[in-house]
Amino acid sequence: MEGYDFDLFVIGAGSGGVRAARIAAGHGARVGICEESRVGGTCVIRGCVPKKLLVYASHFAEDLEDAAGYGWEIGPSTFSWPDLIRAKDKEIDRLNSVYLSLLDNTGVTLYETRGVLQDRHTIRLGEETVTAKTILIAVGGRPWKPEIPGIDLAITSDEAFHLEYLPKRVAVIGGGFIACEFAGIFKGLGSEVTQIYRGDALLRGFDGDVRRVVSEGQVRKGIKLVLEANVTGLTKSGDGLQLTLDNGDSLEVDEVLYATGRVPNVRNLGLREAGVEVKASGQIVVDRYSCTNVENIFAVGDVTNRVNLTPVATYEGHSFADTEFAGMNRPVNHEYVPSAVFCQPPVGTVGYSEEDALHHIGPLDVYVSEFRPMKHTLSGRDEKALMKLVVAKESQKVVGLHVVGPDAPEIVQGFAVAVKSGLTKERFDCTIGIHPTAAEELVTMRSPVRSHG
Repeated sequence: MEGYDFDLFVIGAGSGGVRAARIAAGHGARVGICEESRVGGTCVIRGCVPKKLLVYASHFAEDLEDAAGYGWEIGPSTFSWPDLIRAKDKEIDRLNSVYLSLLDNTGVTLYETRGVLQDRHTIRLGEETVTAKTILIAVGGRPWKPEIPGIDLAITSDEAFHLEYLPKRVAVIGGGFIACEFAGIFKGLGSEVTQIYRGDALLRGFDGDVRRVVSEGQVRKGIKLVLEANVTGLTKSGDGLQLTLDNGDSLEVDEVLYATGRVPNVRNLGLREAGVEVKASGQIVVDRYSCTNVENIFAVGDVTNRVNLTPVATYEGHSFADTEFAGMNRPVNHEYVPSAVFCQPPVGTVGYSEEDALHHIGPLDVYVSEFRPMKHTLSGRDEKALMKLVVAKESQKVVGLHVVGPDAPEIVQGFAVAVKSGLTKERFDCTIGIHPTAAEELVTMRSPVRSHG
């Protein structure tokens, strides 16, 4: 566009920002993007990808134990945290290079520095400024820690990926997916783990049965679970750290990981100067086309605090670029977004929890199956799996599907297509299952365990 340096400038080169930049450039726009950290964003650099690699690593101790039940005699084994971290870093470097190539190959101009809005069309990039007709904010979120005495002694998930050694004793504070995942990682790799959460069950916001099974599963794995308690302070204690709790207890550990949520990363971004509406929480307010109250400024991903998942940010960025630079009409629909928690056992879910469905849908039929996964009939491990369908009584549409157990995320990704498409319980019933699999339970449950309304 004449008079501007760029048709589109993107602040933040994570999953949402990179996708938007690439698609817009493919539609013929002149695109610039900036990133103050590493291209790839939270997911690739310090989130989903390195976390999943550590989850894989944490399974091997149990896999070696389970092998005995299948006739395998495994000799002595050792684990090296530094070797794991080096291998993880090598893969992250590779993915970072892939993202850099994606931008370069589509002609997007990358500025490896922080971008700050000066007004609705101007971005300061270090010592220079650029202008753009349209601006997209895709800066994601950052870990949040409470203001309590000694909080600077604690780490977050960002630092956990770069620890020089595997701590012998770890306290994980929080009950969300990041806390549950890291508790499982550290326990699986050999640490003594205490998970402390203020609520009465883990994974607030998930289905009640899922929360129960996951909480029980953490305990079965040997994680000490302390519920309905808050940390009131941290102090140094010899070579370790001392935690005090509001229930009167105290705990000494080698490392404290705070996983108590993330907040939009909007500090000192210049949103006020540009006139962009922001809630007290830092959330940028947008409509279904990701447009802010300033007509040429848009935002996607975790900074909008809609559905804070990497594939959602990517989808939002793609939809924005198609709408603004290809004349398409692509509003974002956040209903029936599947998600996963890579705790142990893992969780996969799509649609409404039973509790939310009662509020949003009305009368329900609920189908539940709990069982020991087939693998553990010979391994002897005490582990439970859960399969659950939440069905609207009147329409018989499946409005919620929840799985806890081996391969749960892989199972739910396929079933999410059925739920998103509005298939009924009858369509599930007439689908032949694959035997023997855990997933066949989802097409063989015939009688509801309870009904509402």
